[in-house]
Amino acid sequence: MSEPGSASAGPTHRPMATDGSVSIGRVLGIEDATPLQWHVALNEDDYLQLDDVVTTRREVPGVGDVLLAGVVTQVQARHEGASFGSDVFLISDGVLPARIQETAEITTTRVEPECYVPPLPGSPVFRAVGENRDQALYFDQMERKLPVGTAREGSPVYLNLDFLDGSRGAHISISGISGVATKTSYALFLLHSLFRSGVLEARATNTKALVFSVKGEDLLFLDYANRRLDDDLRDKYARVGLPAEPFASAGFYCPPTPDDPTGSPHVTGRTSGVEAFWWTLQEFCAGELLPFVFTDAEDERHQYTMVIHQVAARLRREAEPIGQDGAVKVGLTVCRTYHELVELIVARLTDDDTRAEWAGPVTGAGTINAFIRRLNSSLAPLRTLIRADLPDTGHRSISTINHQVTVVDLHNLRERAQRFVVGVVLAAETARKEAAGPGSLLFTMIDELNKYAPREGNSPIKDVLLDIAERGRSLGIILIGAQQTASEVERRIVSNSSIRVVGRLDAAEAGRPEYGFLPPSQRTRATLAKPGTMFISQPEIPVPLAVEFPFPAWATRQSECGTPPPAPATRPAAPAFSRLPDPDDPPPF
Repeated sequence: MSEPGSASAGPTHRPMATDGSVSIGRVLGIEDATPLQWHVALNEDDYLQLDDVVTTRREVPGVGDVLLAGVVTQVQARHEGASFGSDVFLISDGVLPARIQETAEITTTRVEPECYVPPLPGSPVFRAVGENRDQALYFDQMERKLPVGTAREGSPVYLNLDFLDGSRGAHISISGISGVATKTSYALFLLHSLFRSGVLEARATNTKALVFSVKGEDLLFLDYANRRLDDDLRDKYARVGLPAEPFASAGFYCPPTPDDPTGSPHVTGRTSGVEAFWWTLQEFCAGELLPFVFTDAEDERHQYTMVIHQVAARLRREAEPIGQDGAVKVGLTVCRTYHELVELIVARLTDDDTRAEWAGPVTGAGTINAFIRRLNSSLAPLRTLIRADLPDTGHRSISTINHQVTVVDLHNLRERAQRFVVGVVLAAETARKEAAGPGSLLFTMIDELNKYAPREGNSPIKDVLLDIAERGRSLGIILIGAQQTASEVERRIVSNSSIRVVGRLDAAEAGRPEYGFLPPSQRTRATLAKPGTMFISQPEIPVPLAVEFPFPAWATRQSECGTPPPAPATRPAAPAFSRLPDPDDPPPF
């Protein structure tokens, strides 16, 4: 690194470690060295870059040989011998003697044995590779290592599964700019690693993933091989011990097509292997699902919560199922559509004889009218999801039982309907897991988490997510939340996430306290990160690690679809006369 006219760079003798590696520099003596942070002066022909792992040793009386390992969190270069900024020109011309010196800031990751002493100035420093690197990053102590990507030099990076499956912690929070941070792609890569790395061992059979998709139809092709898959991509997967293959077991659910009397799924790209989902009026009433209709921010500012629960309880008690398609009868009124049910509720609340029973005896007219306005505004978003005018196929209920990965496509729904679906499905899965007891895992991936669990306000869906964040570890429900801004997500959800992942960030967002776990250099780097680069923080390693992950081996859009998945087994046909009207069905059939 010397330039013409520069001074000598120092001795050429370099200490050698027991593994044969040669030192890359020495502990710097003009900066304070502490047990937690120290600096390295680099040899003339060596370099360190951000995220490199290094080690040094110190002999401590009464303790013995102490290893200090750390990660490079900053690198600097300067002219030694220069006094003014303009001296750089004289040095470059060979007029003024000086030398270039590169230094690196090291943040300690491990001290072994735990004798927290600073490294001594002048001690040789070595680049950590192989077993030394594994020791520096605690990989050697991880009994169950989950591959989460590769370091900049290509070495695999692992995550301790104990902090993900509920053994010692749970939940993942992924933050980054939409469209650039590749949050969804990385969450799917983690699921792929979970299912195909072998880290789950016997539990893999009973481990499921539930994915809520708002990215168009991009996630409806997870079981198709990506036609862009080549040898280079296969090699990248092989580096982390994973096959470059699509998801082997995937089920897909979409809302029904509006105004379609057959209830076919509302999709355009994929025409097979997709089921339409909806809830019958009977299920809506019996399950007291009305609160999930009121989950918008507008609802949080009003005082009609009591009316919501009063009406929901009334529907549960008075709605009688009739027929085979989920219709209900309340009193003498038969309801087959969500519109008819809303009309019945409004009629009961505006009738002087029934208002007190349905809304409560002390509820004011203003509160009731506000409730009615919000209820009427739900007609358009929810009419295709709550109904009893479609033949029940027997496969419309969203379930994670039959497939390893279940994708619920929401992109064709309005935001209010999306909230309803996420809230109802999560509540049902939580209840099912609680009844089943421990023993299996359900990974739940939610994009735009800030929309469902905002920092301010309350709602039924936020309550469900908080319950998962605080109790999911014991239930076996693991939340993978992705959001553009962690600062807008409920604090208790973020704080209960053992694993935090950051992609590309907006500069203003990077400065928020929610990203305090990132060193200053990584905060700045997060504003420059390219797609495919993530910073992962886990409890065992004090410094977040930068990782790169490969391009998806599965199709992310219809144009990428390569090898199709195996044809599913044919479902048994329904009995010949199963669709004849029930004798109790009132007309029209």
